[in-house]
Amino acid sequence: MQIEETALKGVFILSPKVWGDDRGWFFESYSKRTLEKLGIKCDFVQDNHSKSAQVHTLRGIHFQKNPSCQAKLVRCTAGRIYDYAVDLRKDSPDYLKWIRVELSAENKKQIFIPRGFGHAFLTLEENCEVMYKTDDFYSPEHDGGIRWNDPDIGIDWGDIAPVLSEKDRKSPFVSESAPEFYM
Repeated sequence: MQIEETALKGVFILSPKVWGDDRGWFFESYSKRTLEKLGIKCDFVQDNHSKSAQVHTLRGIHFQKNPSCQAKLVRCTAGRIYDYAVDLRKDSPDYLKWIRVELSAENKKQIFIPRGFGHAFLTLEENCEVMYKTDDFYSPEHDGGIRWNDPDIGIDWGDIAPVLSEKDRKSPFVSESAPEFYM
């Protein structure tokens, strides 16, 4: 597995080594030992799997508030998505900065997003499936979100009309959130 640092400290792109022949292909999608050798030390406790039927489905910007913050290891198992990590650590020099990476069933890349970051993705095709591991269990009372088009973050989503959940449509802007909302 190869690891690529991003512009945001602690966020990494992982590319697996793929073995293929006339039967198809094989790759190791997760190995705690391999990730620890690469400097990623997480004890993942939950797997999540989502399917988005429509192109331009936008999920996010989501996170879990303290004390239930989550690190995530995200991959796209069907279709193509743009995946986004937003630094929500108030004391970070990268506070409110974001990165985008294309994840697809074809490229088999994954993104590691540490605790203290918001996460979102935008589908680029119909019938996308996204799977991700978290290092803490989902906690409804610590569930958090920021409006997808928050001007203080300024994500460039392109010229789209996103398909949004009611929750994502009504999430607050950073300027409307209490300081304890973030790490």
